Amino acid sequence: MTSPRGGGGADLPARVDAVWKLESATIVAALTRMVHDVGLAEELAQDALVAALEQWPAAGVPDNPGAWLTSVAKRRAVDHLRRAARAGRAHEALAHDEDAPAEDAGDDAADVLRLMFLSCHPVLPTEQRLALTLRLLGGLSAEEIARAFLVDEATIARRIAEAKRALAAEGAELALPGRDELAARLSSVLEVVYLVFNEGYAATSGDDLLRPDLAGQALRLGHRLAALAPSEPEVHGLLALMELQASRTAARTGPSGEPIPLHEQDRGRWDPVHVRRGFTAMLRARDLGGTAGPYVLQAAIAVCHAQARRPEDTDWAAIAALYDRLAALLPTPVVALNRAVAVARARGPAEGLALVEALRDDPRLRDYHLVPGVRADLLARLGRHEEARREYARAAALTRNAAERAYLDARAADLEAPPEGPTLKDVAAAFLTGLDAPARRAYGQTLRRLLRGLGGTTPLAALSAADVARVLTTSWGAAAPATWNRHRAAARSFAAFVQRPELAADLARRATTTSPAPPVDPDRVAALCDDPAVPVRERALWSLLHESGAPVRAVLALDVTDLDRDDRSTHDRAVTWRSRTARLLDELLAGRTRGPVFLADRRPGPARTAAAADRCPDTGRMRLSYERAEYLCKHTAQVTLGRLG
Repeated sequence: MTSPRGGGGADLPARVDAVWKLESATIVAALTRMVHDVGLAEELAQDALVAALEQWPAAGVPDNPGAWLTSVAKRRAVDHLRRAARAGRAHEALAHDEDAPAEDAGDDAADVLRLMFLSCHPVLPTEQRLALTLRLLGGLSAEEIARAFLVDEATIARRIAEAKRALAAEGAELALPGRDELAARLSSVLEVVYLVFNEGYAATSGDDLLRPDLAGQALRLGHRLAALAPSEPEVHGLLALMELQASRTAARTGPSGEPIPLHEQDRGRWDPVHVRRGFTAMLRARDLGGTAGPYVLQAAIAVCHAQARRPEDTDWAAIAALYDRLAALLPTPVVALNRAVAVARARGPAEGLALVEALRDDPRLRDYHLVPGVRADLLARLGRHEEARREYARAAALTRNAAERAYLDARAADLEAPPEGPTLKDVAAAFLTGLDAPARRAYGQTLRRLLRGLGGTTPLAALSAADVARVLTTSWGAAAPATWNRHRAAARSFAAFVQRPELAADLARRATTTSPAPPVDPDRVAALCDDPAVPVRERALWSLLHESGAPVRAVLALDVTDLDRDDRSTHDRAVTWRSRTARLLDELLAGRTRGPVFLADRRPGPARTAAAADRCPDTGRMRLSYERAEYLCKHTAQVTLGRLG
């Protein structure tokens, strides 16, 4: 039976889209249970969606559009099974569906929960889990996901396709994990949902601070997960945390989109509906008992903020104590930084600053803009305005979010004017200008890291040997001796140029070894290059190096226009390859006709520039550096080859 108002109309595509976003997870989950292949299940579900777009304009929208889509999709699945010579099982499945008076909501819910675990399978890297979850559970198109994460649609489509191939190769099934692995697998699901929420709540890049569409998707997934797993305290803890953070959305930005810190927000603008939902979810988590996990503890911190009517009423001592527990349970550098903020509020900025100083040498935080941002705030509260101004400027250079950058620049401008004299940015530019192109490229990496680590507005007179040593050690302390010595030489040349050779005094040369690494067994290389769990860029790089025997730098310097893909060689025949590399290059390039062959993971940030020849004109991404390629090869050899045995 169809709705009398369900015929065509301009609003029909929007109605179909809304139905799809609500029902797609249930449909794909049910189909995956039938065909045992999540990629095929999504294709069959998409076929049903196409049928709806073709039939509903004339026949009208059914009273139960979700059931209509499910029925059509299941019939397509039966047809597929029949064609695959499994008609007996297909007819049994069809007969069961037709005899059943209605869909079993319990089975549907269980299937959706299984689909969540499948889309967040640990065999997938985080970026693939995010894309696949939003695709299967959120019902978003590749275009919508790409727009949310500010990447191109082809990248998202590739991540989804690679995720499906990896799941198929792993033999992952639509099933709940066993008791022994349930906690770890559930943690993976919660991590993905919270990552989606955070990207919407505090966008890491782009022009806007908030992306409500992503935050809303995460909340919807959180509510669905809480309904599917009602006895898991951490699920309710995550839901409480997201609801309470979402309650602050209207107060987090000013009239021009500038961010407003938590302690300066108008709490009258916090949404009471979200606050009540957060409190309800938190009470549910506490009623379930057990030891508080990381999401329950973070939700408890959010509750402390929500309970304070004014910022000055906030119980910072309780928040600091909660962060002590969280840091013991989740000893990550980001938690440690948040703990330092809480300690600074509870016990004074000097004590908080001491905790932040201990984090400055952590390589994981070397480009995290909130470290200099927090440090600047604490320095300003201690009256050390010139240092605070430089740290605000450094934080602004590190962030990829335009609204946040403008806010940090404004904070820097509000402090005292900088002293006279050249800055690190000025003398670095002068140093690089006098070099030829190869030397500028080689030394530029070292100088850019100094600028990011110390801030371009730092006066040259304020620079110390300890500062230079800290930045280089944080960045390349664990690198090979040859890499370390190369950056050391660049720093020494720069120090000589500015007539302050003592700046490189703490950089000791490291002894290098000439013993060659043992060759990797060709069978293991072949297994690695055929492993869909390894990103295609790394597989193509390994395969090309192995088949060509060319130097790494020569391979990384290749442009798409250098390749004669029909002849399987470069035009000058300096590098040649065989069929496996040819196949991987076709997959890697995905239609690109210009720019570097091997690209870095992301576009360069605002503080990092690249020559036109080292930037892909289609994606904006930079050429993969030797140092990054070195790390990827080592990581792949250690992790992937070890897993393959």
